[in-house]
Amino acid sequence: MYEEIREKAEALVLEVLEQAGLKEGSVFVVGCSSSTVCGQGYGKASSMDIAQALFDGIYPKLRERGIYLAAQCCEHLNRAIITSECVAQKQNREIVNVVPQPKAGGSFATITYNTVDDPVAVEHIKADAGIDIGGVLIGMHLKEVAVPLNLKNNMIGQAHITAARTRPKFIGGERAHYDDSMK
Repeated sequence: MYEEIREKAEALVLEVLEQAGLKEGSVFVVGCSSSTVCGQGYGKASSMDIAQALFDGIYPKLRERGIYLAAQCCEHLNRAIITSECVAQKQNREIVNVVPQPKAGGSFATITYNTVDDPVAVEHIKADAGIDIGGVLIGMHLKEVAVPLNLKNNMIGQAHITAARTRPKFIGGERAHYDDSMK
């Protein structure tokens, strides 16, 4: 089961990265319910094994491209974010004092905290793209103009996957011209 989930997560993140066109230094948010992957309700079957397989499929592909991971915690930590301290500093985010656990923060956030360099928790972040594994609603952690992505890989186990990238706002009026490379 581990290898199947890891492979699906890797294929998913590669598909999103291809569509999103992220650059080195970008931030990628992951919201993850390991419970929904195994077909249970939110928080009913939190699994470190499933979260580890997902993490092992996602994180290496981000890291090799110089893209930072931001893991959304569950509702028990008010959807706080676990990321590297350099991301918090770059985005001028206040660091908060909490260490996620499988039943208070979530398994994926716990693994992220235990793996990334200089892990910290922040309450808010503005990510450039992300994936939502199991419908945990990552939108609050994306930049303002989110563009949904159509995915071929839209299920892992029993969990539905959604994803989005962001783009700069279009401002101006009918006389404005836009840079097509930023759409």
